[in-house]
Amino acid sequence: MGSHDQHSDRDVKWTDSDKQSISSIPVPEQPEVESISTPLPQTDGIHPLPSPDEHDASSLEKQITPSITSEDIDPIFVPKGQRRGLLARVAIIAEAENPKHYARRTKWFITFVVAMAGAGAPMGSSIILPGLSKIEREFNSTSTVTNLSVAFYMLSMSIFPLWWSSFSETLGRRTIYLASFFLFLVFNILSAVSVNITMFIIMRVLSGGAAASVQAVGAGTIADVWDVNERGNAMSYFYLGPLMGPLLAPIVGGALTQGLGWRSTMWFTTIYGGLLWFLILFFLPETLKDTKSVAALAEASEKDATTRPTLSRTSTRQSVALKSKRYITILRRWFVDPLAIILNLRIPAVALVVYYASITFGSLYVLNISVQQTFDSDPYNYSTIIVGLMYIPNSLGYFLASLLGGRWIDKIMAREAKKANRYDEHGHLIYRPEDRLRENAWLGAVMFPLALIWYGWSARYHTFWLVPMIANFFFGIGSMLIFAVVTTMLTEFMPKKASHGIALNNFVRNIFSCVGSLVASPLIDWCGDGWLFTVIGIWCLISGILVIWSMRRFGEGWRVRAAELMV
Repeated sequence: MGSHDQHSDRDVKWTDSDKQSISSIPVPEQPEVESISTPLPQTDGIHPLPSPDEHDASSLEKQITPSITSEDIDPIFVPKGQRRGLLARVAIIAEAENPKHYARRTKWFITFVVAMAGAGAPMGSSIILPGLSKIEREFNSTSTVTNLSVAFYMLSMSIFPLWWSSFSETLGRRTIYLASFFLFLVFNILSAVSVNITMFIIMRVLSGGAAASVQAVGAGTIADVWDVNERGNAMSYFYLGPLMGPLLAPIVGGALTQGLGWRSTMWFTTIYGGLLWFLILFFLPETLKDTKSVAALAEASEKDATTRPTLSRTSTRQSVALKSKRYITILRRWFVDPLAIILNLRIPAVALVVYYASITFGSLYVLNISVQQTFDSDPYNYSTIIVGLMYIPNSLGYFLASLLGGRWIDKIMAREAKKANRYDEHGHLIYRPEDRLRENAWLGAVMFPLALIWYGWSARYHTFWLVPMIANFFFGIGSMLIFAVVTTMLTEFMPKKASHGIALNNFVRNIFSCVGSLVASPLIDWCGDGWLFTVIGIWCLISGILVIWSMRRFGEGWRVRAAELMV
C-alpha cells in the first residue's frame, strides 16, 4: 500500500470542498482515451485497420490498468431514466458507467453487433456489381453512367464519415448508429423502387453515406468496451465484418439478380439494414464515456463573458453578438472543422503513404468493373451468379493476407529493433515505422502490379477463366500487404491523432476508387484490358518503389517534422 494509506481520518480534516474535489477525480479503471484510439489489425479501410490513436493515452492506460481484468469488476448500470442515446430505455443491454466492466460475453456480443453493422457499407458497394448490365438495360443507360452508382457510392463513403465522427462527439455513438441505419433503410427502399437512373444514383449515394457511419464510430465502440491488452484481438474480429461484406456480397448479388432481378439486391440490403437497426436498438448501449450537448458547447463558447451585462442598448448588441458567435462556433465545429484533417497532407510521409494506398485502392475498383464487364460479355457470357463468383479469388487473397500479414509485420518489426539494438531503459524494444518497409512491403509492391498486368492480358485474350482468377488472388494478397503497412504507418506518424490519419486515408482512397469506377468502362472500351492494366501496373510498380525508397531514406526526418505540421 502507498504511504497515503498509512494516515487515518483523524490525521486529516476533510472539508466539503475537499470531498467534492476527491470525488471528481476519475478512478483508475477509466483512463481518458480518444474514442477511436485503438490498436487496429493490419489491414485497411474496407479491411482491417491498425494501431492506437494516441500512444500517450495508451501508455497511461497500461500504467494504471489493475492486475485484475475489467470484467472481474461488476458493472454499475445506469438507471433507465438516465441512459444516454436515442431510445435508450428499450435497450436490453443496459448502459454501464464503465463499459469495460461488462461481462466478457457481453463485450463479444457488442463486438458482433458492430461487426455486422460494419459489413453494411462494403456490402452495398459490391452487391450490385453482377447486375450492372441489367440496370443499364432497364434504365436505357450507358455503362459509364451506370457505373456512377458504384463510383459515387464510394465517394459518399469517403466524405460522410467526417461528419458522422463530428456528430458522434455531441450525440453519442448509439444515436449515430440508429439514425444512420434508419437512413440507410429508407434510402435502400428508394433505391429499390427507383424509376430512372438519376434517382437510383442519388439514392445509392445517400445510402452509402448513411452506412459509412460505422467507419467513423465502429472502432471507437470496440475501444470503449475492451481493455488495451485485449483490444487488438477484438479489433481483428470486428473487422471481419467489413472484410466479409465485399467477399460475400457479389455472390449473393449474383444469385439474387439472376433469380429475382437486380432490384432484389436492394431489397436484400433493406432487410439487412432493418435487422441491423433492431439489433442496435436492443443490444447496443451507449459506450462513449462523455458526450457534450449542444447547450454545453454553447455555454463553453461564452466562457469569456464573466459578468452579466446591464440592460442597455450596448449590452443588448453584445448579447446578440455573443449568441451569434456561439451558434457560428457550433456550426463551424460540426460542418467545417472535420475538413481540417485534409491539411495533414502537408506532411510528406503522410502524403506519400496516402497516395500509395489510394492508387492501390483505385486499381482495385478498376479491376472490379473489368471483372463484371469481361465475364458478362463474349466469349464468356457467364450468368449473373457466375459473374458474382468471379470476385471470390481476390477476396480470398485479402482474407489470407489479413490473417497472416499482421503477424509477419510484427515479427519484422521485432527483428529490426533487435538487429539495431534499440532498447529503452526498461529493456523494451523500440519500434520505428520505417521498419515496416522491409521484404513484406517489397513483396506487396511487386506482386499486385504484376498481378494486374497478368490479369489484363489474360482477360484481353479471353484465356481459360482460371488464369485471370489466379492473377486476382495474387492481387488480393499483394494489395492487402500494402494496405496493412500503409494504415499502420499512418497511426505511427500521427500518434496523437491517428484517427485523423485513418480518416484522411479513407477520404483520399475512396475518391480514387470513385474515379477508378468512373473511368474503367470507357478506358476498357478504348484500349482494352491488356493495355489498361499494363499502364496501371507499371504506374503502381514505379510508385511503390519510389515510396518505399523515400520512406526508408527520409522517413525518420519526416516523422520528426510530422509533429510540427500535424493538424
